Amino acid sequence: MPFQRSTWAAHLEGRSGVIQVPTGSGKTYAAVMGPIAHMLASPSEAKGVRLLYITPLRALSRDLALAIQNPIDAMQWPLRVAIRNGDTPTAERSRQIKSPPEILITTPESLCVLLAGRHCERLFQTLDTVILDEWHELIGSKRGIQAELALSWLRQQRPGLQTWAISATIGNLEESARHALGDRCEPCLITGAPKRGLSVSSILPDSIDGFPWGGHLGLRRYEDLVGSLVPTTSTLLFTNTRNQAERWFQCLRYACPEMEGLLALHHSALDRSEREAIEASVKAGTMLWVVCTSSLDLGVDFQPVEQVVQIGSPKNLARLLQRAGRSAHLPGGTSQVLFMPTNALELLELSAVRRGLENGLVEERRPPHAPLDVLLQHLTTLACGPGFCPTSTLEAIRATASYGQLTQSDWDWCLRFLEQGGDCLGAYPRYRKLEATDDGRFVIRETAIARLHRFNIGTITSAPSIRVRFVRGSVLGHVEESFISQLKPKDVFFFAGRQLEFVRLREMTAYVKSTTKKSTAVPAWAGGQMSLSDLLTHHLREEVARAGRGELDTPELKALEPLFERQMDLSTLPASDQMLIETCRTREGVHLYAYPFEGRFVHEGLGFLWATRLTRVQRGTITVSVNDYGFELLAPRGYPIDQLLEDHLDTLLDDASLEEDLEQALNLSELCRRRFRSIAQVAGLLVQGYPGKNKSTGQLQISGSLLWEVFSKHEPNNLLLRQARDEVLQEQLELPRLRSALRRIRRGDTLHCPTPRPGPLAFPLLVERLNNRMTNESVQERVQRMMREALRVEAD
Repeated sequence: MPFQRSTWAAHLEGRSGVIQVPTGSGKTYAAVMGPIAHMLASPSEAKGVRLLYITPLRALSRDLALAIQNPIDAMQWPLRVAIRNGDTPTAERSRQIKSPPEILITTPESLCVLLAGRHCERLFQTLDTVILDEWHELIGSKRGIQAELALSWLRQQRPGLQTWAISATIGNLEESARHALGDRCEPCLITGAPKRGLSVSSILPDSIDGFPWGGHLGLRRYEDLVGSLVPTTSTLLFTNTRNQAERWFQCLRYACPEMEGLLALHHSALDRSEREAIEASVKAGTMLWVVCTSSLDLGVDFQPVEQVVQIGSPKNLARLLQRAGRSAHLPGGTSQVLFMPTNALELLELSAVRRGLENGLVEERRPPHAPLDVLLQHLTTLACGPGFCPTSTLEAIRATASYGQLTQSDWDWCLRFLEQGGDCLGAYPRYRKLEATDDGRFVIRETAIARLHRFNIGTITSAPSIRVRFVRGSVLGHVEESFISQLKPKDVFFFAGRQLEFVRLREMTAYVKSTTKKSTAVPAWAGGQMSLSDLLTHHLREEVARAGRGELDTPELKALEPLFERQMDLSTLPASDQMLIETCRTREGVHLYAYPFEGRFVHEGLGFLWATRLTRVQRGTITVSVNDYGFELLAPRGYPIDQLLEDHLDTLLDDASLEEDLEQALNLSELCRRRFRSIAQVAGLLVQGYPGKNKSTGQLQISGSLLWEVFSKHEPNNLLLRQARDEVLQEQLELPRLRSALRRIRRGDTLHCPTPRPGPLAFPLLVERLNNRMTNESVQERVQRMMREALRVEAD
């Protein structure tokens, strides 16, 4: 491939850069063959790693090692490839330290564990090249920041270190290159590989009137999906959450008994051995259908896979491209994607996705802004290993794109916090981690503190998990403690594709046994909500505008024509520069429906902001519900919402006092308190403990709340408190995007349409509130009843 030859030539010239080409084009060989050629031409007498390959997932390590080993074996080159991650046996880790491989494949967390060891300087004394695989996956998170900081130390030791980042789907290529390579390197951007074909088709309903308008997992239409699948075609069926994967696997297992042994479930909560067995079966072609989550998103090479099914909206163009790349995973292949909508309006989202893909667009990934908790962890890591000199380390850290603007006062605060425990924690030895040596280096002398830190390195702060194990048998995986705490002995739940009876909980392990009893209980993991990306919301507004003009030029828009006609009869469809507001009265009260089409998280902020501003003018109780298309405000009967809307619309759309009003609307202090707990974990103030002796959620919450109270009362200028507030505003509430949405709406027109009853766009928002009510009806039963009532009213 021309892009491969360009990369090899650039590497041999001593350059660093980013390789951005489609999935399955041969990026791995483009990145590694240049460094291998250099190693063969310039052998090193000293022992040490020469090529460090960093990947975000352990599952990728095995495939990468095999891919790199193949040409080495074929050409009989004197190079050794090894894997270092959490699954590597202790004996193998010791061998790697004593006799380092030339090529080491690892994860950001395992690399930091190596940096926290006594032998890291010797291990990396010969390092020539670092490769960052799937950089688009790392850059938008604290794991990417963790990798940046680790690279800053490696470049400090090896000033001539070359770095190559590999990406398939990222919109801000130059910015991502700066974060991968550092601010002091001119990147070489390698693109231009032939585009891979992508064929996207939808499972369209026979009649939109009989199709769920919103609110649940779409299982009611499983027959449509089964009818579109071919039993002999190797297929990955992607869902957006683990809970959804468990339910769809259960559904397909009972709907297709002939696929027993050919149908599998794969997500990150399953035990590693089971995941590896499924991956091996897919590669061998003996497992034909796999219901999975993002656990199989990234570059695991599954050449036998012929088709990808996306169940529910991908919410993101890059996510769909990544998943599409799992099929026909080879140069020149055409990915086959079948879209299974779980509600009618997701067809509208797919039409927007289709338009975005045709225009060659993909989302940008924005890294967190200089998080101090990751910096504190990095400094502790270095102190656990060889120690660090403050002056040279600060210079190396400022050479990164993330910390280029780090102030001297923030740096001094970090050192004082780690050395003395800051203003509040100096009385506790475990928080006084750093000690200065005679030569001015900071180290950790307490062996117990260093050991505990190594066990807790990482930036992923998910809720504590409970291992699920058969009473007499193997481990199945893990679920969150909050789910297990709700179970009583003999309760039945569905997990890992099995009906399980809960027996007992002992030492962070839930013991279970197989049962034939049926249950609808399925574990739900945190982080399940996804919002439409900023890029996709722009296209979604364009699709709505097209529908309003009658330009139904995609299969999805044509299928939605009856829904659009019903919407136009009751109200209207806004243009791309308009926002539609509908108001109506029902037995429940007075409803206001607003449709900015800006995504769930922005609508959550807007909904509570408007509710606060309205009740400031006219007292009352307002309930807020949101989805990706808009939000609903439900006020008591008699509340003058139409008059307030007419008199105070400018106030509702004002962004001058946005932060202050959000603080009043959302109890910002409580949100910051919750965010602080994860920040404190990353910074090393809270620790999960040693393996097998993890703290419970309750213990962590109490410790986090106590630290929050102490800092708030005695050290209100603590920089971690400031970081918690910034993260809540910038990431959780997406303040920049919320402010931009308000300004966009102000520049355009606002359409107010009073309606006799809620219309098709409002219906999903009604469903959002169903889960908050006490009832013995299922969500599906209530949705169907509401649809019948709506259709009956229209007929009358």
